[in-house]
Amino acid sequence: MATEAEAHWFRERLLAWGEENRRDFPWRRTANPYRLLVAECLLQKTTASQVAPVYEELLERYPTVEDLAIADPDDLLELLRPLGLLKRAASLRSAARTVVEKYGGEVPDSEAELLNLPGVGLYAARSVLAHAFGKPVAVLDANVARILGRFFGLEGGRIKSREKALWQLADDIAPETNAGRWNLTLLDFGALTCTARKPKCPDCPLRERCRYANEEPPS
Repeated sequence: MATEAEAHWFRERLLAWGEENRRDFPWRRTANPYRLLVAECLLQKTTASQVAPVYEELLERYPTVEDLAIADPDDLLELLRPLGLLKRAASLRSAARTVVEKYGGEVPDSEAELLNLPGVGLYAARSVLAHAFGKPVAVLDANVARILGRFFGLEGGRIKSREKALWQLADDIAPETNAGRWNLTLLDFGALTCTARKPKCPDCPLRERCRYANEEPPS
């Protein structure tokens, strides 16, 4: 789907963009698996700016996975209330209990085991693997799917209908080292430049070879 030369060109330009534009959030300053697992659970269907203060308060109250595993359910629910999706409180506590009871308090470092934790999907599992354990794994969300779809010409239809092809493409173009940095670059590029509406095509470092930019008039 993408030649090695094309993938290399794509990566080099995005990573250069990332050096100047990657955003800073508290969970991006750590490689601690527990802290990253908490962040990924909180970030589901919620903006990073909303999550940041809740994330910091949660870790202040529950600095270890053992602390979170025995958290008072009502207290945790109240803490997460500003984020909505209140079922997350129960699944987050259950995930912590599973880590303590099944994995001796150590967040597992395999995709299959992470997916067995309550509330952890493929995106969250792979994000933890890349950032906490340095595994060369890609992530795929709406932002990443949009970038890949536009640049490589996979636009059209819902993401779900293209999901298999997009995951394969995301895996194919991911670098073998610093996958965490790469994943963050893609996320931020989708949030800041290759946006869903009114993408900033004139300022895009990928414009020269982007199928979307060269087939559609930038809006």
